[in-house]
Amino acid sequence: MQTSWEEAGWEQLGDGVARRRMPGWDETIGVIAGTTGVMIVDTGATLRDGADLRRAIRGVLGRDVTHIALTHPHFDHVLGTAAFAGVKVFGAAGLGDLLRRGKDALRHDAIRHGVDRDAAAEAADLVVAPHHHVHDRLTVELGDRQVLLANVGPAHSTHDLAVLVPGRGGSPEIVFCGDLVEESGEPQAGPDALPQRWPGALDRLLALGGEDARYVPGHGAVVDAAFVRAQRAALAARFGVAPS
Repeated sequence: MQTSWEEAGWEQLGDGVARRRMPGWDETIGVIAGTTGVMIVDTGATLRDGADLRRAIRGVLGRDVTHIALTHPHFDHVLGTAAFAGVKVFGAAGLGDLLRRGKDALRHDAIRHGVDRDAAAEAADLVVAPHHHVHDRLTVELGDRQVLLANVGPAHSTHDLAVLVPGRGGSPEIVFCGDLVEESGEPQAGPDALPQRWPGALDRLLALGGEDARYVPGHGAVVDAAFVRAQRAALAARFGVAPS
């Protein structure tokens, strides 16, 4: 028996589009359903997270995930990918090589943030590199709907990908931003961030979605274009970037 998104603990954002804020690190997981395909945006921090997400999506839609879009290479967004067998995995160009050679760094980062040591080691050992590389923009067909993947970084990380879901029937576009945008706290700039390029990435994000889009941060509540512009200005001031 199928359940609704709300019953499964997800927030429905539009027709066939939902997201879940994960416990622990509050990372957002998105899902986009078309007639012939289902895309998940990011996969959680462990294989157990990925398996739980897979079961939850199947319980609502009655079918399995067919595509994965990874917004950036941080542990809480990529380590659940191996729980999805046989799917097409997409990421910004260069992400695959980074994940393949960065397994130890992923494992250490996950443990440092509180992931169980064994769970982190297992997930890092099985980390899945993208099979499909997005150099600029790439349209993915899910049957009756198209999803646009856009390489808008580097900024928060060396490989930042945004996911645009076009609106239907007058509903606004939905943009999954990864950690380019954060609502629940100040955007985090780790050792792989390129702060000087972050405001420009947000300019590209705003150009992608437009003024009326709903922007889904990597952490926190859904925001509008005004919030993204304000965060862009705050980041520019924080990192000493001249106004565009």
